[in-house]
Amino acid sequence: MHQELLKQYARVIVEVGINLQPGDNVIIRSDTESLELLREVVRLCWALGANDVITKISDKAISLAYYEEAKDDVFDHYPDFEVDYSEALYKNKYHRISLMAPSLDYFSDVNPERMHRSNQAANKKLEPLSIYMDKGDIKWVVAATASDAWAQKVFPDLEKEEALEKLWNLIFLACRIDQEDPVQAWKDHDKKLKAMENWMDSQDFEYLHYEGPGTDLKVYLAEKNKWVGGSSTTPEGITYMANIPTEEVFGTPDLNRVDGVLRATKPLSVGGKMLEGMEFEFKDGQVVSFKANTNEDVLINQMEMDDGANRLGEVALVAHSSPISKMNVVFGSTLFDENASCHFALGSSYAEAIRGGEHMSQDERLELGANKSMIHIDFMVGSDRLKVTGYKEDGSAVPVLVNGEFPEF
Repeated sequence: MHQELLKQYARVIVEVGINLQPGDNVIIRSDTESLELLREVVRLCWALGANDVITKISDKAISLAYYEEAKDDVFDHYPDFEVDYSEALYKNKYHRISLMAPSLDYFSDVNPERMHRSNQAANKKLEPLSIYMDKGDIKWVVAATASDAWAQKVFPDLEKEEALEKLWNLIFLACRIDQEDPVQAWKDHDKKLKAMENWMDSQDFEYLHYEGPGTDLKVYLAEKNKWVGGSSTTPEGITYMANIPTEEVFGTPDLNRVDGVLRATKPLSVGGKMLEGMEFEFKDGQVVSFKANTNEDVLINQMEMDDGANRLGEVALVAHSSPISKMNVVFGSTLFDENASCHFALGSSYAEAIRGGEHMSQDERLELGANKSMIHIDFMVGSDRLKVTGYKEDGSAVPVLVNGEFPEF
């Protein structure tokens, strides 16, 4: 891995991701596998005038010890002082950076009930704090770090060092770090995503029809649906890029009006366990049947988290010819795989994907058809055989994706 490329990666995360402004407060959540990148990000935050930079570093082996060795009753509790601390960060506008290496199947042998109870306890306590993110004035970005374990999973036939080097190179390519000026490259990319966002909004579709192998699904859009592509904007007019990389344009499905069958086209990592061969059946917006070839119980547990966990909260469009898709690699990381493929998300919707949603309560958005849940789990459905057609209220049909590709517009 070249140090200069790592510095450019840090630059994109800080200057494009949270678009740090002088005086900003920042909290960075990272792991022990990401220390080299973390150091570059922290240094750059200070150099660009941050008022405060807090780092929270986790370790997968320590998390594993918790799940395997802790007394059974601890999994139903989440400390109130942790909630108070999180709320204080929001109130003081600490913008959020996440730098993590994917867990993949690291927790594959953990009792799924323990993980489910622990997640549910935390989500229940922290869910009321979502109002701070909904307002849109907290900038945030999620980025990934290569690790030996991840590299070996993606490239099992390569030696460890070669696999790690190849994975880093793909991350740099996907994140436009190989460009002469990566920050400018992201600004140019943002304009293209905004053009697609504007085209989708101008169509004012009532519903989308997905057709492909194992897929025949009608997805109605929520009232006041707003398509979002590329950067988001704070109330003060500061743009930021929540995902590095991103290739998607996403909107809000109607939580009660999704019907048909759907087959996932890529594996999914949930809670450090890999799910493959997923198939869903929806009726009146709800998952009425689900199956997977591996770790089926993991997603079932997630869908039992609350009343909205088995309904859709996001519909996202990605061209099959996206740069990440062209790599023809299954990363096993949602951050990358979802940007190689059209996808949906079970669980919560985003406030910004409803017109005026940042000024509404969750219950007000719920009335418009925008789902409310403690979870948000993306899964991939795109391929070169996917057809998506948009239908307007007058019944007219407009091609959105043909063989996985957008039409000219």
